Amino acid sequence: MESDRPNLHAVPDSDPGSGASRFPAHLMHAAATLYYLEDATQAEVARRLDTSRATVSRLLSEARRLGIVRIQVVDPADALRDDELGPRAAEALGLAAVHVAPAAHEAVLGSALAQPLAHALGGVGLQPDDVLLVSSGRTVWEASRQTLPDLPGVVVAPTVGGQDEPEAWYQTNEITRSVAEKIGGRPVFLYAPAQPGQDLYDRLVDDPATRRVLELWKTAKCALLGVGAPPHTRRSMANFLPRDADWLRDAVGDICYRFFDSAGGPLHFPGEERLIATSLETLRTIPVTIAIAVGESKIPSILAGARSGWFNTLVTDAPTAAALLDAAT
Repeated sequence: MESDRPNLHAVPDSDPGSGASRFPAHLMHAAATLYYLEDATQAEVARRLDTSRATVSRLLSEARRLGIVRIQVVDPADALRDDELGPRAAEALGLAAVHVAPAAHEAVLGSALAQPLAHALGGVGLQPDDVLLVSSGRTVWEASRQTLPDLPGVVVAPTVGGQDEPEAWYQTNEITRSVAEKIGGRPVFLYAPAQPGQDLYDRLVDDPATRRVLELWKTAKCALLGVGAPPHTRRSMANFLPRDADWLRDAVGDICYRFFDSAGGPLHFPGEERLIATSLETLRTIPVTIAIAVGESKIPSILAGARSGWFNTLVTDAPTAAALLDAAT
């Protein structure tokens, strides 16, 4: 029927640009309208335009070349505006807030996360003598080297003892000092290994300096936490952890070396009772717990930690936030 035929005299809404073609512009526009907007197959377009399928293919190709058709490939991370992505991810994960940084290369990830982290920290309302805890981890360490909001007089303390590793991101005292310098706070150090032997552990927990830090854990108003990826995906891990242990196969992540499974349930292991590290249950009592985590490998870690309440705020980048939103819905 005549009413089923496209209007071959239609003029495109946009200027097709310069460049000659052996096909009339209205014919290219008609083919593009049928194929891209009405979901007709090339065979159907050929039938309705009374031409061959090969000609339809050339019409569509010319339409793209001349700008009659403009195809946009959208990165999934950019499919939502940043002001939509954070709130939607927070709702899907059951978090108080998700602060999103633009996608950035690993080499500049720390600086990319600086602004959303500053926004998250600045919104806590920390006052002089309030306690801010910081964990170990590469992302936390990178963030600790960036510009952070002025929080004069805030007490900064580590959540876990140090590890016998050469990398700076394993050393919570170094991260504590860096964060304190950036915010104008007062550092309190923990002179203890993360997992001492039994005799040393007994002496340390009786030491006044150690007990002071342990008491700060109970009164903290905010904590800045790294989220460990599933152990089998890591390039490095603290040497005191038994890499070949059966229980590690069930771990999707950890916070302060407190490991959990895909449901967020704590995983217990021999020697855990000697960890000098904030417990997951203690983290639940802290009003604002800010996890900093980025990357595809950490999607299961973040999901499990968020759903179990091990943290209530997340700082991440746009690709990770988009992937979390997709995985959670």
